[in-house]
Amino acid sequence: MKYLVTGCAGFIGFHLTLKLLKNKNFKVLGIDNINNYYSIKIKNDRLKILKKYKNFDFKKISIENKKKLNIELKKFKPRKIYHLAAQAGVRYSFINPQLYFKSNIQGFFNILEYCRKAKVEHLIFASTSSVYGNNNKFPLKESYGTNPISLYASSKVCNEILAKDYSINFNIKKITGVRFFTVYGPFGRPDMFIYKLFNSLKKNSFINIFNKGNHLRDFTYIDDAVGTLLLLEKRKSKNYDIFNICNGKSVHLNKVISLCQEYTKKKIKFKFLELQKGDVKRTHGSLRKTTNVIKVIKRTSIEKGIKKFYEWFNSYHGL
Repeated sequence: MKYLVTGCAGFIGFHLTLKLLKNKNFKVLGIDNINNYYSIKIKNDRLKILKKYKNFDFKKISIENKKKLNIELKKFKPRKIYHLAAQAGVRYSFINPQLYFKSNIQGFFNILEYCRKAKVEHLIFASTSSVYGNNNKFPLKESYGTNPISLYASSKVCNEILAKDYSINFNIKKITGVRFFTVYGPFGRPDMFIYKLFNSLKKNSFINIFNKGNHLRDFTYIDDAVGTLLLLEKRKSKNYDIFNICNGKSVHLNKVISLCQEYTKKKIKFKFLELQKGDVKRTHGSLRKTTNVIKVIKRTSIEKGIKKFYEWFNSYHGL
């Protein structure tokens, strides 16, 4: 089986690609533009691990470059596509909105067009819990309406609409969208909250805590997220559908802070700030629809997940 993974040097893309490569019957083409939104070093370090596998090929391409993208895809002829490449970050979308349109909308359109013309068997693409916005009815179900409050979230809603339209009107065999809820773990994104906490401890510097620390998040450990993603690939129904990938629990940020301090035996320095534009106050996803399809979902506790992340961070950065 031939797979394409876009965003293979990104956090989730790396872990997914690594899992696929361990099956020697799979060939994986990974593409990524290695942009500098966050540390290029960690992206290259992820790639070094992937390049150890003979069944992996990497091309440095931006998905919005339709010509280069199509040249490589026509050569490789993937039968299944995991589309994880995107410009991430809620807050950054207020600074550089044009980038979100180019990467998240134009780039995704290019992927859909390839799927249409090549009759790809299954497209699995990444959406986000941010599409729910400040919804006050929990847990958040896929049937609820979307209410984006940032351009990042809006771009992902647009992806979902386009994917459904292509599924209906162009007869793409199967398209699956997944709404990720705050994924964390080894080789994670340095701009994410848990990573930033440990970085502040390493540097003995202050960290900004928005909404005075009153956020709640459905923290989802990376192994659980990738495991669920791979199981959803095998769903039998041949249509468009959307699923939550989450832990199914809402955790207060103070709990996360407490665990970081407990494991490191160090105190974190805070600057408490007001709620920042584009931030949702709480996420808590429902797993009912996802478990109806794949039956069993591994759920790592926040205590165990943060401990694993700390052990990796200590080995990678030193603390």
